[in-house]
Amino acid sequence: MTKAELVEKAAKDAGISKVAASAALNSFMSNVTKALKKKEGKVTLVGFGTFSKVRRKARKGRNPQTGEPIKIKATNVVKFRPGKKLRDAI
Repeated sequence: MTKAELVEKAAKDAGISKVAASAALNSFMSNVTKALKKKEGKVTLVGFGTFSKVRRKARKGRNPQTGEPIKIKATNVVKFRPGKKLRDAI
């Protein structure tokens, strides 16, 4: 499902315009992003799941074309853990 399809479905389900649904989705995404940028970034949606920020350590990798070893920098990544209702629904 694309963002446009999600906006269309949300607008239909809520009985609002696509513009309003798009604004709501954009607001949701920007607020989740802001929350995850914080030091202990975490967003919990009860029943749906939890978005959390995890620090991935630096590690060694291999270039698949040449086979030579390369260094992969440490980075922050977003982890999603589904809630019970979502796991049961799937």
